[in-house]
Amino acid sequence: MNLPQRLLVMMLCGVALLPTARAQVDPEKRQLFHLGYNQSLQGVGPVAAYAFYYLNLPDWPRPGQTLRLAVAPLYLDSELAFREALGPQTHWAVGAAGGGFADSYSEVRGGKLQKEESFQGHGGELSTSVYHLFNPGARIPLNGILRASFHYTEYERASRTAAAFTLPADTGILRTRAGLRYGGREPLLTPNVAMELSAWYEADSRLNNGRYGFGGDRLAEAQTHLFWARAMFAYRVPEREDYFSVNLSMGSSLSADRFTGYRLGAALPMAAEFPLSLPGYYFQEITARQFVLLGGLYTVPLDARKRWSLTGFAATAVVDYVAGMAQPGDWHTGVGGGLGYTSPSKVWEFTLGYAYGVDAIRSAGRGAHSVGLVAQYDLEGHRTRRKSTAPEISPDQSRGLQRLFRGVFGN
Repeated sequence: MNLPQRLLVMMLCGVALLPTARAQVDPEKRQLFHLGYNQSLQGVGPVAAYAFYYLNLPDWPRPGQTLRLAVAPLYLDSELAFREALGPQTHWAVGAAGGGFADSYSEVRGGKLQKEESFQGHGGELSTSVYHLFNPGARIPLNGILRASFHYTEYERASRTAAAFTLPADTGILRTRAGLRYGGREPLLTPNVAMELSAWYEADSRLNNGRYGFGGDRLAEAQTHLFWARAMFAYRVPEREDYFSVNLSMGSSLSADRFTGYRLGAALPMAAEFPLSLPGYYFQEITARQFVLLGGLYTVPLDARKRWSLTGFAATAVVDYVAGMAQPGDWHTGVGGGLGYTSPSKVWEFTLGYAYGVDAIRSAGRGAHSVGLVAQYDLEGHRTRRKSTAPEISPDQSRGLQRLFRGVFGN
């Protein structure tokens, strides 16, 4: 499939990469459209793209309830929260998500997309969550989350999956997550101010584990334990309108496999609640058992009206690979820059960029080039953009849609 065909399919499907783990019930009404696309200029990797509509409605369908939806034609991620259902500052929520291609998998190893080892997956999920605010009235909130979910996946061959490649068994996955988040970030490309310190634990229990691949050369683990943390800060300088952000993320795991390992790559800021971006790399090119990632960007206006801007960004990571996914060198760095535009009303903005993966492996050696676009249309921008006080907690976002986009374009 060539680039114009891929873009056409993306527009027709409206497929989204959406983040999932939620840290509190979002108190703001939101209507957002997000679009992101990265295109490698060397080699063929999984298409890195998202396009989704995010809706958050406090006090709907009834007072004291909040409905959250992340919508794409082939996928839906939803949650209904009941505020203070379990006591003061303690909320309870139920969620449902699912759709075609949601659990598809693309094998990227040694800087190459292995089409013969990639396959499609379709799935759905039911969840229940408890959110608690520990410091009501404080300028920076401290929230806790406890979440349990059941996810079911069915796998099928893609058009290029090798005949000798045995698919993983269809399975249910029991997943629990617990976390603490101090501060947070609104689901915007460039929030006026945001800060976060957070720590997380997740346990996945795969009900139908075992060998798959070529003669059973790889293993889907029965249980995986993930531990990760993030520190981030973003700020828009008053009057000057300079904008900068820095992010430090780190994670470790027990018994991580190809499905549960940390996957780093590409520059897609809304691809996940905890995006592990490496500019210039393929989407999710690196699969790590543990990692440390440091990234940041700085944006300066180019005109008096602060409409046009120039952005520079960079990220570097040291990783320990999941078994079977190792490559020479455990340090990866990417850099880039972009030209951006923001409408006078602040309702929509976009950035066109270029990125260089310094340590990415390609056929000609180290180094990879890519171009990209990120865009946002905020239907509530006239209201939310007037705020510049305490940061909001980022809304609920789902890894399911991330896997969906990988399924449509990765094979």
